[in-house]
Amino acid sequence: MKIAVEGCCHGELDKIYETIQFLEKKENTKVDLLLCCGDFQAVRNEGDMKCMAVPQKYRQMQTFYKYYSGEKQAPVLTIFIGGNHEASNYLQELPYGGWVAPNIYYLGYAGVVKYRGVRIGGMSGIFKSHDYRKGHFEHPPYTNDTMRSAYHVRNIEVFKLKQLQEPMDVFLSHDWPRGIYHYGNKNQLLKKKKFLTQEVESNTLGSPAASELLHHLQPSYWFSAHLHVKFAAFLQHPNKEEGKLPKATKFLSLDKCLPQREFLQIVEIEHDPSKPERLEYDLEWLSVLKATKTLLNATPRTWNMPENNGLHSRWDYSATEQSKQEVFKDLGNDLNIPYNFRVTIPSYNPNHPQHHRVASHVVNPQTTEFCAHFGLIDLNAKVCLHDVGGELDALEDNDVDSGGSVEDPSEYSTDTSILSSSINPDEITLEEDDEEDLPVQSVEPSPEYTPDLSVSFSSIRDLPDSMALSSDEAMDSTNDEMERSESSQTEGEGKNPERPLKRLSDENGQGGNVRIKRRNQNIYTAKDEDE
Repeated sequence: MKIAVEGCCHGELDKIYETIQFLEKKENTKVDLLLCCGDFQAVRNEGDMKCMAVPQKYRQMQTFYKYYSGEKQAPVLTIFIGGNHEASNYLQELPYGGWVAPNIYYLGYAGVVKYRGVRIGGMSGIFKSHDYRKGHFEHPPYTNDTMRSAYHVRNIEVFKLKQLQEPMDVFLSHDWPRGIYHYGNKNQLLKKKKFLTQEVESNTLGSPAASELLHHLQPSYWFSAHLHVKFAAFLQHPNKEEGKLPKATKFLSLDKCLPQREFLQIVEIEHDPSKPERLEYDLEWLSVLKATKTLLNATPRTWNMPENNGLHSRWDYSATEQSKQEVFKDLGNDLNIPYNFRVTIPSYNPNHPQHHRVASHVVNPQTTEFCAHFGLIDLNAKVCLHDVGGELDALEDNDVDSGGSVEDPSEYSTDTSILSSSINPDEITLEEDDEEDLPVQSVEPSPEYTPDLSVSFSSIRDLPDSMALSSDEAMDSTNDEMERSESSQTEGEGKNPERPLKRLSDENGQGGNVRIKRRNQNIYTAKDEDE
């Protein structure tokens, strides 16, 4: 099965799908599935756009609304996670995942599904220690703070994912697992992104929560984005079971969708041909969701997850065969995820724009049906009540073993996200919204731009190998890069490969250096300012 993996989408669905169709025609092949690693920007109308944590000058409608309204149909099944530049009010409608448009599926705050026998998991958002142990309490109208905390990873999602025991084929995260850069060509990474040097040397780049999941889940593939650079790594895990070969993870991070940037990669993964060509529920994941429903927190108060420390009556919420069979029975022995997408608010109309439209906050019928089916709690419906003192506190009282205080330290002792002066260059600061005078040279396309592949890529020698399916070369150039990384280091060592990873296209573009006042502005510049 051929899977297209895309880095940061930034709402450029037309360009991404047209690139895939170009490759299919060029190589006479078929892409079965598209995975997007965050910053998807599922913006339905002007109100949604106001919920994106980006400066005003970068709020553009892009092309998702066409797929939401039915004007266009996604030509390939698409699965995505959220990043740190999203229409959070829409994604908040689907905390357990669901269809944001026909043939486009969101994995939720965290989620696991199967497609043709391939198990795909993911976690939305980015890590920030000061919000990690809070509940999902945010709701429109957002403040400057809650607009950003809405996309910060919470400990409940990590806890649920850590209950999984069955093998994981593919996992998606927006930010990188902390330390993954030690298992690839670190020198080449820092040559491309010099501003990351301090965090890499201090081992503070990336998410400690994602790193914990990487070592627990040990998926065959882990795909990320966020830093707008292509980077491959190979991690050999310690052997947990005697008599069995140790597992290994092939890591790949990709760029954002722009010409001459390595934003798309084709990966070939073994699948079960007997399985249907549609999304299926994962029994183990659904069992964990049911088991952990009493641990949900919908308030800004900090909340500790149960652990085996003598303070909790229960700390193991992993699925049993009995619980999985109960879920299977709940599904009527049918694992297929229903195609139950529904339009919940009006779509953007370019002929009649409504710039004063306010952000919506509605309950999505997909989530209502899902929760009713499995006896779960719709957090979005709870915060919709705007009754933090009443209804929402009841969720906390469901499990007296879990609790905490604002003064409790972060459970990640190595986390320096509050202190680091170079933390998360892609995070947009609160005061940045008013800085309209920064000399940023942006080459982002306008919302009305219709991609012309012959123009976008004709000036390149050819489409980069990272986006090609050539029969004369390795079909999976990701594996080639990862294998080069693997062959240059021994198990458990974070050495750089002796030879640098092959650069497959020029990401520098044309023009000189760009002077930017704040480093985090570079997520919106198409040219690298590192040189």
